[in-house]
Amino acid sequence: MKLSITDLDLSGKRVFIRVDFNVPIKNGVIGDDTRIRASIPTIQYALDNGAAAVILASHLGRPKGKPVPEYSLAPVEGRLSELLGRPVTFASDCIGEPARAAVAEAQRTGKVVLLENLRFHAEEEKNDPRFAAELAALADLYVDDAFGSAHRAHASVEGIVRQMGRGAAGLLMQKELQYLGHAIETPERPFVAVLGGAKVSDKIEVIENLLGKVDALLIGGAMAYTFLKARGVATGKSLVENDRLDSARKVTEKAKAQNVRLELPVDHVVATAIDASAPHETLAIDDPAIGDRMGVDIGPQTARAYGDIVASAKTVVWNGPMGVFEIDAFSKGTTAVAEAVARVRGTTIIGGGDSIAAVHKAGIADRISHISTGGGASLEFLGGRVLPGVAALTDK
Repeated sequence: MKLSITDLDLSGKRVFIRVDFNVPIKNGVIGDDTRIRASIPTIQYALDNGAAAVILASHLGRPKGKPVPEYSLAPVEGRLSELLGRPVTFASDCIGEPARAAVAEAQRTGKVVLLENLRFHAEEEKNDPRFAAELAALADLYVDDAFGSAHRAHASVEGIVRQMGRGAAGLLMQKELQYLGHAIETPERPFVAVLGGAKVSDKIEVIENLLGKVDALLIGGAMAYTFLKARGVATGKSLVENDRLDSARKVTEKAKAQNVRLELPVDHVVATAIDASAPHETLAIDDPAIGDRMGVDIGPQTARAYGDIVASAKTVVWNGPMGVFEIDAFSKGTTAVAEAVARVRGTTIIGGGDSIAAVHKAGIADRISHISTGGGASLEFLGGRVLPGVAALTDK
């Protein structure tokens, strides 16, 4: 168990909260404010419990260590003040005089400060101790609420904790660790994992780690074709990672040895191109009529079979779509899985941007136990890796 913001005496203190405001912004307009809204309970908790100033720090995009106007966090200030119902001070830099002046002003007025993009300084990603010390000097307490950045050993995530002596988890971070930790360590059974997306290479660690924990592993999306080709099935022009065929074979053998159900599609939708207007049809998975076409979705038989396995589960982890779900004609498999997960009477956890978009598209997000905000971080956590941002936090 990690120290939580709820364990700290915040009264009269300057509280530095590392948030994840890495949101899509185009021409100054925020495309999706989910991550901003997810941080509000922690910010509000600090304000309600007497923090003298709340200092928010985040990265945005990949500006490569220098100021890039399109990656400024300035547009977030307005949306944040709307959501909090109070003014937010924007500091034009995350260190130096602009940051110090903004924090001093906030202390006088009990305001919230949003610092400019951390990655405008190369030292952030280098985990430079002097940069971490400058961030630490702005505050009395450190809280990490950015699970989406916990897999990066950066200055604002890992180095700052060493400078400040201790670090606590924010409410969102706590929730992530609680749900994902429970799924990995003490899941209610049957425990089913559904993995999709494009590449086996992105998820091989997760697959290998989960094999020792799940009762069934259902594979869909383009990554299924590497497994199918490894079994000698004709895959046409589907995306196959030929350098991962051995990995797929080893996973199949390991699943068998550990008595884990490893399920692959039995039918699929094939098309000439990833295009809404491309002609498509459903074929059995081993039908050589695929020719030079590619798989773009799991078929209805697979969707039903996966739905039945998910229905019997008490714990479900889902990461990655079952097909090219952005195109309506190729989204039926992903939607069917989303609806099956929503019907589960147990703990359901969804991670990864595409899976999250899919549950929102299917209109069932409110029926999921936990939607993880950390794509790469949740994958690494499920893959059994120690996340630097989590390891850095103080044990309770």
